[in-house]
Amino acid sequence: MKKKLPKMLGNETVALNRRARHDYEIADSLEAGLVLTGSEVKSLRSGGAQIAEAYASIDTSRGGDSEAWIYGMYIPPYKPATYNNVDSRRKRKLLLHRAQINKLIGQSAQKGYTLIPLKLYFTGGRAKLEIGLAKGRATHDKRRAIADREMKRDLARESR
Repeated sequence: MKKKLPKMLGNETVALNRRARHDYEIADSLEAGLVLTGSEVKSLRSGGAQIAEAYASIDTSRGGDSEAWIYGMYIPPYKPATYNNVDSRRKRKLLLHRAQINKLIGQSAQKGYTLIPLKLYFTGGRAKLEIGLAKGRATHDKRRAIADREMKRDLARESR
């Protein structure tokens, strides 16, 4: 008997970029849809995707039209699929409104800002990617953030 894949209809997280909030200061985040093939969606439902090494970019080479793309996101090949499997690290188009793309172009043009994926999840049966506008943190800023977090944890412990 064929094994059925679990249905992800709620807000189930497929992949999380935990290093993003440590390495970057997140200024803004937004939700984007993804253009995927059928075997990629089935592979996402079974898990195993990685977004830690991925980044997003706005391609403005097509005249007035701009498109958002995600590079380096790993979706493992779906084993039962035969000829439909595509490259596991191919670039994938992000589905955003024109106003959102224009806003991201303006914000990411500032010095030091980049677009990074934060979370990959399903909402209502559709794969979504949360991307963040981020600025890299220096080492001393990372240490300060860790110290602040530990101090808050200690205060919470003492207040209990």
